Amino acid sequence: MITYMKVIIAAAGTAGHVNPGVAIANKIKKEQKDAKIIFIGTTRGLENDLVPRAGYELKTIDAYGLSKKITINNLKNIIKTMKGFKQAKKIIKDFKPDIVIGTGGYICGATISEASKLGIPTMLHESNAFPGKAVKMLAKKTDTILVSFEDAISRIPKAKRIVCTGTPVKNKKIEYTETEKQEILKKSGLKENMPVVLIFGGSQGAKKINQAAFGIIEEKENKQYQIIWATGPKQYDDIKEKLEEKQMNINYIENAKIVPYIYNMEEIMNIADLIVARSGAMTITELANLGKPSILVPLPNVSNNHQLYNAQVLEKQKAARIILDDKLDAHILNKTIKEILKENKLKIMGQNAMKLETKNAENMIYAEIEKLVKED
Repeated sequence: MITYMKVIIAAAGTAGHVNPGVAIANKIKKEQKDAKIIFIGTTRGLENDLVPRAGYELKTIDAYGLSKKITINNLKNIIKTMKGFKQAKKIIKDFKPDIVIGTGGYICGATISEASKLGIPTMLHESNAFPGKAVKMLAKKTDTILVSFEDAISRIPKAKRIVCTGTPVKNKKIEYTETEKQEILKKSGLKENMPVVLIFGGSQGAKKINQAAFGIIEEKENKQYQIIWATGPKQYDDIKEKLEEKQMNINYIENAKIVPYIYNMEEIMNIADLIVARSGAMTITELANLGKPSILVPLPNVSNNHQLYNAQVLEKQKAARIILDDKLDAHILNKTIKEILKENKLKIMGQNAMKLETKNAENMIYAEIEKLVKED
């Protein structure tokens, strides 16, 4: 049993990269209260909020995603990123970690490469079904790669060692009593004995999903089901104004509760009958762990179209329906919701989602960390 560990976690950019890093750090601290953990990130991403909020020190380096296009801006970013390798090396040499862990994104290039050169054990965690460029490029240098989905294994053929552990997520499955469920419905402004459709597009909302949800409410198509819809804080006021133009008060919409953000997301995901969302890796993992049927609208134009690959993991299992972003409108979304809300489909899709459930992701990841540190 390791009694003391020093760990560097490289995590930058989106919550999808940073949150798994924080969850891994929390697990290490739970097992070893004296463990020393620092994060490496940039000055630009969500790590600047999420890492200090979780109680960890964040050190920053220059790191940028690089484009193949030859532009002055891209050349500047290349120079800055090369500088970032030296910055990462200095942090690693000063801190002297037992292991360096990357949770995806371009920040991993410098940290994993420099740690590998210094002979320090390295680990990468890939949350998406289609691994990012950084993970593929670093496969030969990394001692262990952890993936969230079995589908990702064949897509990293150069990996020294690869293990499917799943991704640590915040929202876990909870078996509420009928009384507890009714209390949550009441607290959330929802009705009893009516199917609940949860619609959200990530922490900032998704414009295309919001447009489709708006159309359903505008045409009062949700007579057979109720919606709880998180618009995203930046889009809430705009939607409120548009509803007012239709002589509709956002606080008094029949069969709908519209909010900027859902703070009790774990409760709402557990009581929802159907979920409409983007298909980021964390969302896919939570849908599987909760056993929830879903309608997924992959975010287009993201690296390697990874949200589509994520969504296909559930679709292949007959646990989700995919609607492409450019095909989504109120009519198609409403039609798909009504088709799935037939009781037998809901139940079957939920059971199919559970087949992809990953239990004990944190425990499996920690066990792999222990192996690497002990081997060293």
